[in-house]
Amino acid sequence: MMWMCIAVFLLWVRTGGCTEKANTSDLIEYTAADFYEKLHSGKMMFIYFEHQVSPTVSLFLLELEKSADALQDYGVLVGKVNCNKELVHTYCTEERMLHTAFLFRGGKEFLGFDLDTVFDVNSIVSEVLFAILREEVKYVHTDADLMAMEKTARGKKDIVLGYVRSLGTQEHRSMMETAYVYGSKYQFILITGGPVLKHLGVNELSHSSGVWFLHCRVHSGLVTPMTFERCPLTRMRKPLSTLSLHSFLQLMEAPLVSEVYDDPSSVQAPQFPFQQTPQVFLFSRPPTEHLDLDTATALAWRLRGLALLVLVHRQNPAVKTPDEYNVAYRLPEKSSEVKYLTLHNLDEVLELFINQEKEVEDEEEDEDEGVEDLPFGTLDDEIASSVYENRGNLLDMDSITHLTSDSFHAAVAESSLTVALFYLKWDAVSMAFLSSFIEVAERLADSEVQMSTVDCGEWTDLCAAQPSSSLQIPFQPITAFPSVLLLRPQESAQHYRGMLGTEALHRFIMLSRPASPVLLSTQEEVMSYLQEVSHLELAGYRPARVLGLFKTQTHAGVRVFTETAKSLRGEVLTGLLTDGLAEKWAAEHTVDLPAVLVFPSWRTNTRPSKLPVSTSAEDMLSHINTALLHPLPELTVDNLPSFLSLGKALLLLFVGKEEDEIGRRQNQALVEEMRGVVELGEGTMEQYLACWIHLGRTPAGMSVLGSYLGSMPPLPALVLTHLPSGGEIYQYPPNTPLVAPSVLQWLQRIEDGTESPAGMLGEDSWPPAVDFYDFLKVMDMQESDASLEQTPQEEEELDEEEVNAKEDVVLEEGTDSSSSSPNTHSEL
Repeated sequence: MMWMCIAVFLLWVRTGGCTEKANTSDLIEYTAADFYEKLHSGKMMFIYFEHQVSPTVSLFLLELEKSADALQDYGVLVGKVNCNKELVHTYCTEERMLHTAFLFRGGKEFLGFDLDTVFDVNSIVSEVLFAILREEVKYVHTDADLMAMEKTARGKKDIVLGYVRSLGTQEHRSMMETAYVYGSKYQFILITGGPVLKHLGVNELSHSSGVWFLHCRVHSGLVTPMTFERCPLTRMRKPLSTLSLHSFLQLMEAPLVSEVYDDPSSVQAPQFPFQQTPQVFLFSRPPTEHLDLDTATALAWRLRGLALLVLVHRQNPAVKTPDEYNVAYRLPEKSSEVKYLTLHNLDEVLELFINQEKEVEDEEEDEDEGVEDLPFGTLDDEIASSVYENRGNLLDMDSITHLTSDSFHAAVAESSLTVALFYLKWDAVSMAFLSSFIEVAERLADSEVQMSTVDCGEWTDLCAAQPSSSLQIPFQPITAFPSVLLLRPQESAQHYRGMLGTEALHRFIMLSRPASPVLLSTQEEVMSYLQEVSHLELAGYRPARVLGLFKTQTHAGVRVFTETAKSLRGEVLTGLLTDGLAEKWAAEHTVDLPAVLVFPSWRTNTRPSKLPVSTSAEDMLSHINTALLHPLPELTVDNLPSFLSLGKALLLLFVGKEEDEIGRRQNQALVEEMRGVVELGEGTMEQYLACWIHLGRTPAGMSVLGSYLGSMPPLPALVLTHLPSGGEIYQYPPNTPLVAPSVLQWLQRIEDGTESPAGMLGEDSWPPAVDFYDFLKVMDMQESDASLEQTPQEEEELDEEEVNAKEDVVLEEGTDSSSSSPNTHSEL
């Protein structure tokens, strides 16, 4: 029973029994000396040699840390060696090691794993255990291979055969963990497809994993079908997991038939580990005792894995069951209740337990039929992959209007506001955004807003029409997809340039519905304007407000303010006050007319920023945007593009996720100290945008920070990046307290050129995922091949053209500036 105790303990640990241990960090950073000491001790180690941290490596290190606890239970040490601090010969000097993790065993390298194959905890644990058990876990492809394994195992070991759709999955990990525990007791076989599936009765297009128990060891004392050439199979009916597989193997060790001399109601319900297994009772009479045992054994083989069979001998007076009943059963959820039946053959007994199972299998097969294999495994683009996976889910288009070249003008003229989505059905981004667009349409179903779509693949004349054409199109030709335009009768189109998501689009439409600016000439109009603001706040949107105060509507600044308000439509609410109402507001806020009052959304008090009226809309827009800007904004994926568009260097503070109230207060104190930097720096800080990222709310920031510095530094971390002068990245000294005066001195050293950069921004590069996707390169190669096939006459004419060109054109020599530093880091 020793192996059983070990199995239960390990499986308990895998399911979270040691919760306290799981909360600790097990990823150890080894020095070169530590590494060699562990290596020579012969211990198994799974090590990554860190050179520079890209987004991919950063995510791998997080998964590696999570896997350390799991692999420790199997005697595998997990850690990393930082090659930036000290070199380990071979592993820190060769380029190929950048994307490889290594398993060491017996004092030498055992196997290398490409990071693409060990991308999460499941793949790391499964691949490492698979490598360790390569001699114990066999692989078969054809039925002949399996038959040979059965002949070898016959009379010696039972076989556990597992089918997984692909390696590195949760199912693969469950098989390997179980094989590690039970490897000496059973022969484990792993398959991922092939002709052998036909013998098992599996459709190769099915996405369901499975496990079969092959009874190849002779069971003495029982009638078994071992006279067959093949070992009998028992399929595990539950989804493949470590615990379900462990329970299944225990069930395979249960007695095939148990014999009792008590009434079924007095027989004890199945105990651990069979407490979730039904019981079937057959009754035996003394004259047919041997025949009844053979019948029970035959039925037990057919019920194997479904139920435990008990043969009740009626010769004992304790059996009170009436003779009219020949079968009884007890379900696990009703362990004390026994039901009695009169059946005529064994098939009727089977139907009690397999009907429900067939219904479940039919549902799974229906799901599998709707899933086809992708032509190249998985799509390289996440958006395209998502659209492909959801292609069977038809969108409800009833809430939107489909516009055509014929209906477009009438539809726009009939509605005060038409929101039109211009899209292409074969564009993945368009189809992904279409579902969000429909969600917005459903929210606005009771409003006057008309949500509509234009399929530019079908109505090319509408999407490509020029504004000056006879169609009188109020927008420029659509060249980017998807595009959203807000259309009003007799007005130019308003472009939506925000995030392609439900909340962002809905907010933009809600803020675009009022006029911009709203003319406020009476106190009633002001109250209505404020009510509109309240309604938006109740809807979850706290809009910024901008008010223009002028003595008269004929003032020259009114035109400038109106033009500026149109540019701000959808982002803020704008209002125009004139005459006595403007004078009243000016007196309340102690400003001289004309003036512009800005109420930022982030400001909790009602005191506005007071701006003079600029002479141009461009200057006024710049001043208003500056007033709307938070002095220390929190960066998120949604707002990062708008802040980068300001063209300022980012003074960026990274703070970690808080585990408790103390951590929350520490982060709050750091943010307050950064606010002190802004206030203390005053004019010198205008060239920087001070901001911060909370890595708990924005996990993508971890990859960004790792790409900035080449490795993950301790938190908090303060960096200066996106300098207009170049791609240098500077890191505030990690061991220096983060206080405002020290930060300002550090910034001054950077300006003086006495501070060394910690990294460089890489060039923005989006190469194709694989070579055969590089269509431009293919086209260039085809043109090059065509030029090589020129006739002698064409070559002679070409030479004459080149000579004439050289006479008219002076060629300038230049150096190649395309080369970049090998130490640059790409940014997510």
